[in-house]
Amino acid sequence: MTSTSWGDATALLTAAGVAEDTGYYRGFTAPDEKAALTVAMRIQAAWAANDADAFADVFTDDGSLLLQDTQLTSREQIRDHMARGFAGGLKGARVLGGPVHVSFLTPEVAMVITEGGIVRPGERAVAPADQIRATWVITRRGGTPALVSHQSSPVHG
Repeated sequence: MTSTSWGDATALLTAAGVAEDTGYYRGFTAPDEKAALTVAMRIQAAWAANDADAFADVFTDDGSLLLQDTQLTSREQIRDHMARGFAGGLKGARVLGGPVHVSFLTPEVAMVITEGGIVRPGERAVAPADQIRATWVITRRGGTPALVSHQSSPVHG
């Protein structure tokens, strides 16, 4: 099920101040798929800038983020957690990845599955121990796709 009103990916990313990485889309190049995937590109840009505000602003007010064993259930909790991380152990880190599945559950909700992980400072690629798969639940918010829920799981062990 898909609609044709999720927006133009290039325009959405430009409005967010994020450069479009057309290679990120892989085979998911329908306009609505690309628009939904702008959420992941905005998250990657926020990580690269170590910008907790930009990271949290991708989420809905009641957004949910599950990282390892830490469950965060609001945009403000996410902002505070990421600010601490970017000032500490995640300083200089970035994330890389790409989609392996995109589906529209309703005209207003998309589910994306990605693979990738954290690239530690000084590294060029995701180390095997840092590889993850993630599930993203995305909705439209005032014309801009927003992240309702993100959960990542390690690929190893």
